[in-house]
Amino acid sequence: MKRTADQVTARVKNERAVLRKDSVRLHQLVDELIIPHFDFARMSQWVLGKHWRSADATQRSRFVEEFRKLLVKTYATALLEYADRETRYFPVRAESNATLVTVRTEIEQPGSAVVPIHYRMHVKDNAWKVFDVSVDGVSLVATYRASFASEIRKSGIDSLIKSLETKNEKK
Repeated sequence: MKRTADQVTARVKNERAVLRKDSVRLHQLVDELIIPHFDFARMSQWVLGKHWRSADATQRSRFVEEFRKLLVKTYATALLEYADRETRYFPVRAESNATLVTVRTEIEQPGSAVVPIHYRMHVKDNAWKVFDVSVDGVSLVATYRASFASEIRKSGIDSLIKSLETKNEKK
């Protein structure tokens, strides 16, 4: 995790001027270096909750893709903001055969409190993958789950997917 973060931070620092002007390039960087370490299928399943079971294969696939795009945009924006901040990594407390861990980090905020960021990870295909991120105690999965459940209740899953597509098309 730290190695990937260091690699991403170095690239962002070296290319910051270009990345600020070129969102496509920034999103490609996130796609290339960060996204392979996330399990979007599991995240999507948790975010949709009971609605995942009632969704057909096409809806599931479309949701996973649009949710992935949304998180790429979100992560890309945060990356430009926090690339210069000091990140502290804490030792992972888990058994050697664990298949589920939480990687705890803190990001220094100049002139204010540190922001704890925790990555919940599990083993998938013999590699550790992130399936939830908590920022200052707030779970990304839980936040989206509440928001998306409300939209699905009002308008259905296809409407949610269309809404995500529309958001993702905006620069």
